[in-house]
Amino acid sequence: MLHVRTLSGFGTPSGLGPLSGFGTLSGFGTLSGLGTLSGLRTLGGVRRLSGGFGTLSDFGTLSGVGTLGGVRRLSGGRQDSGDGAAGWYGGLSDSAPVHLCEHFLLSVQQLSGLPWWLSIVVATLSVRTLITLPLAAYQMVVIAKVEALQVEISELAKRLRYEVSVRARERGWTEKQSRFQFQKNLRRLVSQLYIRDNCHPFKASVLVWVQLPLWISLSLALRNLSLNQSDVGADLAAGGALWFPDLTVPDSSWMLPVCLGLTNLLIVEVFSLQRVNPSRVQRIVTNAVRAFSLLMIPIAATVPSSMALYWFTSSLVGFSHNLVLRSPAVHKLFRLQTPRSDSPYRDLLSAFITKYCR
Repeated sequence: MLHVRTLSGFGTPSGLGPLSGFGTLSGFGTLSGLGTLSGLRTLGGVRRLSGGFGTLSDFGTLSGVGTLGGVRRLSGGRQDSGDGAAGWYGGLSDSAPVHLCEHFLLSVQQLSGLPWWLSIVVATLSVRTLITLPLAAYQMVVIAKVEALQVEISELAKRLRYEVSVRARERGWTEKQSRFQFQKNLRRLVSQLYIRDNCHPFKASVLVWVQLPLWISLSLALRNLSLNQSDVGADLAAGGALWFPDLTVPDSSWMLPVCLGLTNLLIVEVFSLQRVNPSRVQRIVTNAVRAFSLLMIPIAATVPSSMALYWFTSSLVGFSHNLVLRSPAVHKLFRLQTPRSDSPYRDLLSAFITKYCR
């Protein structure tokens, strides 16, 4: 049990720098694991944590779209596709992570013998399940531990506030000095709690730092392969299905882009329903992500269908993973606190119908 050190008897309480993790961990970062820490308030010494977006397919997967303009073709089979291929963007498209993703995609297609469209789906499902799903589960565990600490932090804050008020009367501190001493020592105490339970909020952002570069690398790898004028490009041109037979050109029907946008909007709306009395900042962020989801539609309509297919599949898989992680059985597996409801899916559907269908 962590005790509050009495302020009387020492000069300036030992403190520590700004407490990282008390900011907003906006994990629009996967819409997978959509559970981010949306900042804290120091009122009463306690910062509240509210579940947010951890995965659009983790929203983090949507960032960096602006970098998907023209890309330089691989040496031997690529040509400059425009002025955007020069400079840092050309270097990014020919970087080692992108080439590694190219080899991964080629290996999946060659080993499976599946058509290219299905190989992209299988590769996306594999990456999301083997890499981002475990990270999303870890994020969920960290956030659950941090939320469980809030009662203890609240009690510590009350006791610390009393100690500070006593010390302030003894030393003649101003209100500003008292507030400074309170906040400094509260940060120290909360940091000790995080160390004790191994749940610093920054660890919940690991998913974003892994998924975002991976999403960008796979997107550029698919664009490189689609622009490749060797046999790979020809195979992709004939490797589509249904209304997108050619994976090297944009989807002229706009069905893939629209499906992508609707999936991302569904993710935003579903997770916004789980917020009770959202703050002004949370509402602004939610509306910004809604706008970005709509912006993704015309962007996806200008890139090769292989990329649009990957984005749509990634969002769909990430959304399904987040629903799975909200299951009471999964919470029991990770020994987390009992979910607020034993029927989260029924409650979610009921809330959705109430908000949008009545």
